[in-house]
Amino acid sequence: METIESILQERYSCRAYLARQVPQGIIQSILNKAQRSASWCNVQPWEVLILGGEATRRFGEAYYEHVQSHPPTPDFPWPERYEGVYQQRRRECGFALYNTLGIKKEDREATQRQMLENYRFFGAPHLALITTPKKLGVYGAVDCGIYVANFMALAHSNGLATIAQAAVASHADFVRKYFNLPEDRLLVCGIAFGYEDATQKINQYRTTRDSIDHVVRWEGFN
Repeated sequence: METIESILQERYSCRAYLARQVPQGIIQSILNKAQRSASWCNVQPWEVLILGGEATRRFGEAYYEHVQSHPPTPDFPWPERYEGVYQQRRRECGFALYNTLGIKKEDREATQRQMLENYRFFGAPHLALITTPKKLGVYGAVDCGIYVANFMALAHSNGLATIAQAAVASHADFVRKYFNLPEDRLLVCGIAFGYEDATQKINQYRTTRDSIDHVVRWEGFN
């Protein structure tokens, strides 16, 4: 229990990595354990494409160029809007990130540059692309979310840093074409991972979590 608690407390979304490759055996071990993730009717809908070395770099450069001249084509619709507490949490997250980097709110150019680093995976040496069958709809995507959480926890327990990236799924048609993925596989997200670069200021940034008093309702308890 202490191990689980420490992982949940310590894991964060890493945005600067060392170039050092992760041994394939470690990645294989993480994948084997993540395969135990729970899923609806045990369908295990996830399929995972793992990139390393030059494959990561080449894809990152191609993606970085693509997004600057093409509109997004996500397989899953983006949120209709952020309102109330959700907008508040989102703003706090963004402001804290850019404040850490010394980027002012009105500096659109610097903000855009930082945003585009999503498509080079913040320099991570590895990327996992998570897909689900189209016919399983939202339930397949939810199962993949469970898998992603377990993958990141297991990576942390092996001394690795991660960041789950919805941005990587924002141009799903491009990703499918680049890797010749079947049209019936929907892109859920990417997970950039590797060894953190602790010298980079951006990795000092941490998000907060709300109190359970604001998200939990109790019935039938005295």
